[in-house]
Amino acid sequence: MRDIQSIAVDTPAATLDELCLKFGVWKTARALLRAAWRHRQTKNQITELSNRMRRDIGLPEREDVLLEVRFSLWDIRL
Repeated sequence: MRDIQSIAVDTPAATLDELCLKFGVWKTARALLRAAWRHRQTKNQITELSNRMRRDIGLPEREDVLLEVRFSLWDIRL
């Protein structure tokens, strides 16, 4: 079974060549860059969260809030 699968699967270089022939080099390169960028953005990062959002999800507040210059609508208290 393993030998059959290895025959059916192309190498990444062959697959990339096929995509370049079908769609063109620039479209393939752009799609690869977009996929890499999307994969990079899927990581959950809490460093950019405001103190209000950190409180909402049960995290401790940051102490360096006074150094922030950005204004967020989440910081408005009603």
